[in-house]
Amino acid sequence: MASNKRGKVWLGAAGLVISEQGKWLVVKKSYGGLKGKWSLPAGFVDEGETADEAAVREVKEETGLDCVVKGLIGLRTGVINTEFSDNLLLFLLEAKEGGIIKRQENEIVDVAYLSPKELMEDKDASILIHYLIGLGNLQSIPGKSGLNPGNDFGYTTYRLFF
Repeated sequence: MASNKRGKVWLGAAGLVISEQGKWLVVKKSYGGLKGKWSLPAGFVDEGETADEAAVREVKEETGLDCVVKGLIGLRTGVINTEFSDNLLLFLLEAKEGGIIKRQENEIVDVAYLSPKELMEDKDASILIHYLIGLGNLQSIPGKSGLNPGNDFGYTTYRLFF
């Protein structure tokens, strides 16, 4: 478990990329609780980056696609073994034109664009994917940059998603 490196409060970010044809970009990881399951590209937020930047970075690392943030979809939060606070922010992303999928070979065993119907029928799709598809038309909250809460705070990056 990543407990030593990450402490007991984890913050992750995931990116949902939907193609013009309505297909979802999904990956199968080679490790962890989602090993062998279709899931969204995701990972931990690193020092010095915002959660939305982490989502873009993780999609790039795992699939090779450059993306832009369209908005925040929601939060998945839980506690593992009554000890580890596990939090994941899910962002809606849009792939930049001309991108070619290139999977990260050391962590990802497969990457694909699959339709929601294909994912709902696939026993290897994660429960989060099934839940999101079941919601129907997903809504996202756009981000707002360019605000300064005051120089006393020392923010070098500051975004709101409301």
